[in-house]
Amino acid sequence: MRNPLSEKVVTIKPSGIRKFFDIASEMKDVISLGVGEPDFDTPWHVRDEGIYSLEKGRTFYTSNSGLKELREEISNYLQRRYRLQYDPIHEILVTVGGSEGIDLALRAMLNPGDEVLIPEPCYVSYLPCVVLADGVPVTIELKEENEFRLTKQELLEKITDKTKMLVLPFPNNPTGAVLRREDLEAIAEVVIEKDLFVLSDEIYSELTYGEDHVSIASLPGMWERTLTINGFSKSYAMTGWRLGYICGPRVIVEQMTKIHQFAIMCAPTTAQYAAVEALRNGDDDVAMMREAYNQRRRFLMHEFERMGLKCFEPFGAFYVFPSIKEFGLTSDEFAMRLLEEEHVAVVPGTAFGECGEGFLRISYAYSIEALKAALVRIERFIERLRAQG
Repeated sequence: MRNPLSEKVVTIKPSGIRKFFDIASEMKDVISLGVGEPDFDTPWHVRDEGIYSLEKGRTFYTSNSGLKELREEISNYLQRRYRLQYDPIHEILVTVGGSEGIDLALRAMLNPGDEVLIPEPCYVSYLPCVVLADGVPVTIELKEENEFRLTKQELLEKITDKTKMLVLPFPNNPTGAVLRREDLEAIAEVVIEKDLFVLSDEIYSELTYGEDHVSIASLPGMWERTLTINGFSKSYAMTGWRLGYICGPRVIVEQMTKIHQFAIMCAPTTAQYAAVEALRNGDDDVAMMREAYNQRRRFLMHEFERMGLKCFEPFGAFYVFPSIKEFGLTSDEFAMRLLEEEHVAVVPGTAFGECGEGFLRISYAYSIEALKAALVRIERFIERLRAQG
């Protein structure tokens, strides 16, 4: 019998995040600090709107692009929060989570052999989605000494005559790094000079601590070169509703919509009605959750400093990325031993790219009580390692 599988798909490695949670699920008394998911329930008024839409029998397909009412609210929100202007009819597409937006953008824009620059460590989907779209992923190693920010020089060093796109994943998963306006202006200068396009994944844009998020699409000359991805999973605690959106120039969005129309049809109708309510009346919920995350972030940084665990201070998302290089273990070895010996699950940095070696991703989308209990175990573990020399 001939091989039933695509060689391209077989070469793609499964997500490195799942390994530890499959093991942890079989163990008792495990504290998991690995899942990138808010621990808050979706705000009640948002859930109630979803329930109401079901009670009213709103269970049919929406348009391929999404409810017009939702696209109008997305347009209003982006203008209000990030000074971005998008026509809700032609320049906004509602997707099944932000992840679908990544896939659609790459498939709509890449020709075989086109190179896509991907700063790492980063979210696990970018590289395989580039491969599936017949593009060539080219990684840029972000450095701890630069607070894992992308610099102009690092970008210039990786550009070739085949480079077409830059993925800009900030605020960043897994590091929590952010790019400030001056960082983005330097990157925009290169993008315009080299005639590139940007896929800006801004799913954590509401979760910054200090300066407000700046979207690269709002900078001069960048709107027409940028596809902006966002959604409801992180900021509104709506992961299971599977709802995101992607915005950009009409000429690109129309082609993405064509793929979406054949592969998906439309995003879940109930989720779309709930999202309208989230955008209209959810600012206070977002502010409350952001403050809770910030308290947890400050607590973790204080405790890491007290126990001598090196970690740069993140200003976005809900992750910390401490260094474990002093212990002489690989990230995978450290995470596995921590799970086996102390029943704490974290994610090795290498799940987010080879340059994540020597680091761990720890999520603080958990209660202070859970974080305190986990840190007692983590400190006990690292003290044993230090005592062993």
